[in-house]
Amino acid sequence: MNKQEKILIENFFKENSFVMSNIESFNNFIDKELDKIIEENKEIVPTIIPPNMESFKLRLDKIWVTKPEITEADGSKRHIYPIEARLRKLTYAAPIFIEISSHIDGVQKETFTTQIGNLPIMLKSKYCLLNGLNKEELIEKGEDPLDPGGYFIINGTEKVLVSIEDLASNRLLIRKETVGPSEYSGTIFSEYGSYKIPHTIEKLKDGLFYLTFTRVKRMPLIVIIKALGLLKDEDIINFVSTKEQFDEVIGNLYSFVDIKTEEEALDYIAKRIGIAQAKDIRLERMREILDKFLLPHIGTKPSDRIFKAYNLCKMIKKFILVEQGRLSVDDKDHYMNKKLKLAGDNLADLFRVNLKILIGDMLYNFQRIVKRGKFPSIKVIIREKLLTSRIYSAMATGNWVGGRKGVSQRIDRTNFLSALSHLQRVISPLSAEQENFEARELHATHLGRLCPIETPEGTNIGLRKNLALLCSVSQECDEKDVINVIKGLGLRTIKGL
Repeated sequence: MNKQEKILIENFFKENSFVMSNIESFNNFIDKELDKIIEENKEIVPTIIPPNMESFKLRLDKIWVTKPEITEADGSKRHIYPIEARLRKLTYAAPIFIEISSHIDGVQKETFTTQIGNLPIMLKSKYCLLNGLNKEELIEKGEDPLDPGGYFIINGTEKVLVSIEDLASNRLLIRKETVGPSEYSGTIFSEYGSYKIPHTIEKLKDGLFYLTFTRVKRMPLIVIIKALGLLKDEDIINFVSTKEQFDEVIGNLYSFVDIKTEEEALDYIAKRIGIAQAKDIRLERMREILDKFLLPHIGTKPSDRIFKAYNLCKMIKKFILVEQGRLSVDDKDHYMNKKLKLAGDNLADLFRVNLKILIGDMLYNFQRIVKRGKFPSIKVIIREKLLTSRIYSAMATGNWVGGRKGVSQRIDRTNFLSALSHLQRVISPLSAEQENFEARELHATHLGRLCPIETPEGTNIGLRKNLALLCSVSQECDEKDVINVIKGLGLRTIKGL
C-alpha cells in the first residue's frame, strides 16, 4: 500500500463508519419520515360531536424529537447517557412532542404541545448525546471510542434492527409462468404511505389484457384505462404501441368499442365487481377505489387519474415487448430490482401503524366523553404511554408490524467483528423451509454490495447475508429533487421534464 492509498483510507474512515448507512437511515426517519407520517394523518374527524356544533376536527400540526432523557421517581427530568441505560436496565429514548389544534366550525380554538411518547434513539445518530464527541470525551462518558454505534438500548439490552431485503416497489416486473392461463404475468407493488398494493397484469387466451388489484379481479385493462379518462382509441394506441404492437392492442380496443365515456367504463367495472347500489353511489364508490387503491404511488387525487392511464399504457407496451422476445423477462434476484429496508424504514413502519392506533384511541376517548354530555380538552384524550409501550414491546421482542418476526435482535457481542457483522446483517423475507434455489445463489450484482462469503450453513444459507464492508446504502430522495438536478445538468431534452 503506497502513501496516497493509506491517506485516502484513513480519511474515509475519519468521515464514515461501517454502519453509516443505518445511522443516516435513522436520521432520515426523524428528519423527514416523521413529518410525512403526520401529513398522512393530519386531520382527525370524530363521528360523534356535541349537538351545538356543525363541525369539529383535530389537526396534527408539527412533530419533533428532543435528546434522550429520563424521568426519575421524584418527577425530575435530566439527560441520560448510554452507559447509565445499560447499567440501570433502562431504555435509551427521547420524548416525541406533537403540536395539536382543535377546530370548531372551521375556527381554530385550542392549540397546545404535548408529549405523545418516547422513541428509542440509535447510538451515534444525530439525536444521540454521543454524537460529535471526540475520543477522550467518549472515554469520559464510559463508551468505547471504537464502538461504531448503529444500535439501540432497550431495557438495558443492546438491540440491532436488522436490514430486510425486499423486492423494489413501484416497478413492473414481468416473468414467464409455468402454470396458469397466462404465459407471462407482470407484477408491480404500488407503495404509498401505509399502502403496499400488489397489481398483476395478465394476457389470457382470449387475447385481452387483464388487471388485478385489491377487490378488482381480472378486469379488462382497456376498460380501466377508459375509466381513468383516456377515452380515444387513437390516444390509447399512440401511448401503447409502435407498429409492432398495433395488432395486439387493436383487438383489445375492438372488444370494448361500445364504451365511450368514463361513466360507462366505471359502471362496467362496478357491476363486474358486484357493487349493487344505485348508479350514482356505484360510480362514486368506483372512483374512490380507483383513486385510493389503483397505483397509489402516482397519486390519490382525481387529477392523477390520467397519469395512471398513461402508466398502464406503458405497462402494456412493456408486456408486449417481452412477449415478442424484444425485451427479456425481469430477474427478481438482480439487485436493481431489490431494496433494503434499514433501521429507519423499519421504525417508520412501526411508528405509522402505532400512530394510527393512538389516533383511534383518542377518537374513542373523545366520543365516550361527548356521549356523557361533556366537551373534553384535547389533553385529557391522549394516552402518552400507549405509543411508548407498543414501540418498546416491538423492539424488545422483535415482533414487528405485518407479522414479521426477528426484526429486532440482541446484538452479538462475542467479539468486535461479530458485533460489526451483526450490524451489517441483511435478511430475506423468504421462508427458510422452502428451496428457493435462485434466491439463495450468489448473483453477479452482489459484487461490492454483499459479502460473497459470509452466510450461515444449513436452512438459512443465502437468505441471511451481510453487507460488504465498504457498502453504503443511499437514502430515498424526492422525485422533484431528482428532476431539478437533471434540469440543472442541462438535460432538458428528456420528455416530460
